[in-house]
Amino acid sequence: MEPSPRFPWMQTALHLGQLARGGARWEVYLQSEPHPDVGAIRGRLHFLADDRHRATTWIFLEWTEKEVVDRARQFSAAELWTFLEGLTP
Repeated sequence: MEPSPRFPWMQTALHLGQLARGGARWEVYLQSEPHPDVGAIRGRLHFLADDRHRATTWIFLEWTEKEVVDRARQFSAAELWTFLEGLTP
């Protein structure tokens, strides 16, 4: 039996990769779920580094999960760093 993930959203999140700059390394995840009011899929980004966790608000809203994933994958590493640096610790 696999241990349960540290955060409940990790059970369904998509790992997008790792951001690395100097000695800093952050794992990037995309959480998506149906939006309860509009019949679309919403998504947000999570950044994990050791015991640190940062997350955006729901920044994606698309008709399908594939569209949310495609949009998230369009961000460059520099854009992801900008998101991360703007999030409150």
